[in-house]
Amino acid sequence: MPGATNPRDLAVPASDPSASSASVGAESARSRGRVKSFLRLVAIEHSVFALPFAYLSALVAMQVDGGRVRWVDLLLITVAMVGARTFAMAANRILDRRIDARNPRTANRELVTGAVSVRTAWTGAAVALAVFLAAAALLNPLCLALAPLAVVPLVVYPYGKRFTNWPHAILAVAQAVGPVGAWLAATGTLDGSWPAWLLGAAVGLWIGGFDLIYACQDAEVDREIGVHSVPARYGKRFALHASTVAHVVTFALFLWFGALIGFGWPWWIGLTLTAVAFGYQHVVVTPTDLSKVNRAFFTANGFVGIALFVFALLDLVVRLDLRP
Repeated sequence: MPGATNPRDLAVPASDPSASSASVGAESARSRGRVKSFLRLVAIEHSVFALPFAYLSALVAMQVDGGRVRWVDLLLITVAMVGARTFAMAANRILDRRIDARNPRTANRELVTGAVSVRTAWTGAAVALAVFLAAAALLNPLCLALAPLAVVPLVVYPYGKRFTNWPHAILAVAQAVGPVGAWLAATGTLDGSWPAWLLGAAVGLWIGGFDLIYACQDAEVDREIGVHSVPARYGKRFALHASTVAHVVTFALFLWFGALIGFGWPWWIGLTLTAVAFGYQHVVVTPTDLSKVNRAFFTANGFVGIALFVFALLDLVVRLDLRP
């Protein structure tokens, strides 16, 4: 009929399956991109520095506490360590984003460029903190009760550069907690934990020491914009000397730890390689040549953590019951 509407004209067009699939794929790609950007933001690969020493402390504790490896505990320690470190890095990047924007070396970080939004970073930090607390709860009640104390230096550290010339010392305290927490996770008590405190002090001084080297890159900029650090306040030469002292004491503490535990020849081989790595980073970085700071920071120190753990593990494997 003239003027009548054809029923076919009222039909809802069928959705295009290919368009829908493309939309889902695009959203999935965006999600993966956000995750990758967040992982770059928190430098997830830097877990290699502290995690091996948490394993070492836990395995020594397990040797003392019956000699049986508890694999579930090791898994939960891994989750707790990565969760705590991810929270710390995310919080640090969030709180430092305006400082980072004023420093040419850090101006391309994800929160400065917008590759990661502040909201996403806070969400990631909250999730990481929840994961850490959940892992602590699953380990034992004392771990959960003391977990907030472990978080304190992680939160204070980003503010440290605003009120002290020694923020590296706060970082050292934050890192020293790892081996002690791992001992507590493995045994449920701090009784007899003297080896863990010794190892924690060594790890804290080690990481605080190479943070002194790393901070030398920003000495001039930090001084200009009012950020506190040892290199900015006392100069790069003083900072590098302080780093050398920290690493000499670190090495002495590693020697003490090995003697206290009664490690055999594998540990001492690992410690010899560690001495070489320490020496290397203090030779290649000078007050007038900072071009090899990243090589010293990532390569040499990453090697220290892995080498010491691997050689200690060779020693421990003959003492521990590795059956699941």
